[in-house]
Amino acid sequence: MNHLLFQVEDRPPLLTTILLAAQHMLAALGGIIAVPLVVGAALKLPGDQIVALINAALLGSGVVTFIQCKGVGPVGIRLPCVMGTSFAFVGAAISVGLEHGVPGILGSSLAGSVVMIVGSCFMPQIRKLFPHAVTGVVVTMIGLSLVPVAVDWAAGGFAPGANYGAPANLGIAAFVLLTVIALVQFGKGIISAAAVVIGMFIGYLLCLSLGMINFNPVEQAQIFALPQPLHYGMTFPIAGIVAMAVAFLVTMVETTGTFMALGSATNTKMRGKTLARGILCDGLGSALAAVMSSPPVSTFAQNVGVVSLTGVASRHVVALTGCLLFLAGLFPVLGAIVVTIPQPVLGGAGLMMFAMIISAGVQLLSKVESTKRNSIIMAVAIGCGLAVTVRPELLSKLPSFVKEVFGSGITVGALVAVILNLVLPERPVEHDEDEEDVPQAFLTAELEAA
Repeated sequence: MNHLLFQVEDRPPLLTTILLAAQHMLAALGGIIAVPLVVGAALKLPGDQIVALINAALLGSGVVTFIQCKGVGPVGIRLPCVMGTSFAFVGAAISVGLEHGVPGILGSSLAGSVVMIVGSCFMPQIRKLFPHAVTGVVVTMIGLSLVPVAVDWAAGGFAPGANYGAPANLGIAAFVLLTVIALVQFGKGIISAAAVVIGMFIGYLLCLSLGMINFNPVEQAQIFALPQPLHYGMTFPIAGIVAMAVAFLVTMVETTGTFMALGSATNTKMRGKTLARGILCDGLGSALAAVMSSPPVSTFAQNVGVVSLTGVASRHVVALTGCLLFLAGLFPVLGAIVVTIPQPVLGGAGLMMFAMIISAGVQLLSKVESTKRNSIIMAVAIGCGLAVTVRPELLSKLPSFVKEVFGSGITVGALVAVILNLVLPERPVEHDEDEEDVPQAFLTAELEAA
């Protein structure tokens, strides 16, 4: 059992609570702003619209974090969960957005969230569709699909005058990457937990000293602005809804795994009803986020690491984190400052973030039983997912509906893995006579997880 400095229901002193809440915010901030930046850059949105997306994401993340931690009736897991915009939706969002714009993304997200809301009632049955082999494929594909984005950032992006692949751009990206690695490896406490944000800040200062920062977005941004629900409007393309629904299904499984890890970190037994409350909050929170003009939200796994690292499991601390995120979203000038971050700085930090997702997926895959059937599932699913990731033109001559649904390598990898897991027959595993029996505790744990 983990030794906790503060238990789930503990309320630390006010100043301590503020400092600990700020630590969680720093750990999550990079991930929250990354998704609007990725989507906005892919759709070639103007700077003011990217700022609006970032602030909407901060507002949505703040509100849903507070609800997840505090709980409202049957909604909310009542554990220290930081909610934020999820990388799992990036591929589907870009695919939908290129065809239908931001209104199509938000409408598809609102409709697709029904999958998670309804799915919260059927957690045991849905969980069986995603054994370790399938879940590992999904997490791995999220990282693999996003690494090319980080590489383009590191090279300077495709903006006019960006000079793609210039030595200066690559040098800055490498500097930020090495800084983040050093902070993660040798830093302690908040230094390690907030390594990505600190590394980006140091890289930003370097670019500032080199005269590479354009402050026009900051000069044009409002200092304070109230939330603008339905700012972009909504459309509901059928293909976009299907693509988002699949992304929500994938996210539901990822979130379940995160909740199980959080239960271990906080010494909390994760019962079916507890998981259902958390998943329901994810679904309703994503619907609320869409109305607030924000991308969908999900539980951040990196903040589970903060809980494990610090021993601070108080849900009231993280509820305050939600309040801090909401306040950050009320000041558009903060989002405008984020937009001024040069692409190579984002690339160095992004490569670290996305590669760590791949590492997490590989670790999951390493725990899968080594059989011919599992090898086929993992190999074919990842291969098909990579096919549309590295060669998106593969689908160029297919109907637009097909391109939207299968335009994301994450979606393709998940679907192929689920289908193969359902259709390939199980074969009994032959054990050597001298092989030790599997411990009963392990079998019990596996049955409970299923």
